Amino acid sequence: MADRKPDTPRKPAPDPGPAPGPGPEVDTGAETDADARPGPDPLTVPSMSAGPDFVLRPWEMSDLPLVREAAQDPYIPLITTIPPRYSDQAAEAFVRRQWDRAATGAGYPFAIVRSRDRRPVGAIGLWLRDLPEGRASIGYWMVPYGRGQGVTRAALRTVTGWALRDLGVPRLQLFIEPWNTASARIAVDVGYRHEGLLRGWQQVGDERRDMAVYGLLNSDGPVDGRAVAED
Repeated sequence: MADRKPDTPRKPAPDPGPAPGPGPEVDTGAETDADARPGPDPLTVPSMSAGPDFVLRPWEMSDLPLVREAAQDPYIPLITTIPPRYSDQAAEAFVRRQWDRAATGAGYPFAIVRSRDRRPVGAIGLWLRDLPEGRASIGYWMVPYGRGQGVTRAALRTVTGWALRDLGVPRLQLFIEPWNTASARIAVDVGYRHEGLLRGWQQVGDERRDMAVYGLLNSDGPVDGRAVAED
């Protein structure tokens, strides 16, 4: 039996004072257990267009095939709570965790879905655990079937613009392994700036890994041709 999805909308307020060669389209800021820290109020995950061919929507139990494909990827289970060994029970628990993240106010988890056949190809999340300090993070991953089509870029641009304009988040940040040139290129294309290297920042598998940090402020330039901060 599926858990009930959250149904109380809330917008977070700004601070008052998610290898050589192209690499996978994965940002190591993707959801982890730390993102499940409860926030103040439940959130409603909206559905949004990410360009003409893809939509972002809340997770559904029909997304288990996406979890299966992600579990077979050598990298995604290392940096997310995707089960490294697939079972229907583990996949259902993963989906329920996404609902719980919204229900506890921890963030907005989206499935990335192709419009023409409703096939899910990846995930992106806006995580709010640091919102009291005026910042939030975005993480994303894409299964091989969805890579190389500009889907990740469109999803990141959509969530970034929504977080800055509609939600008023003062600062967004991404954490990407230095070797992951494909993910870094996507971040820069959307408008994020490379700000430095955090040594031993995150546990990935059995080791601590360095992470490059990319940031974007609400006061920076336009995202997708529109001002991010509007009076």
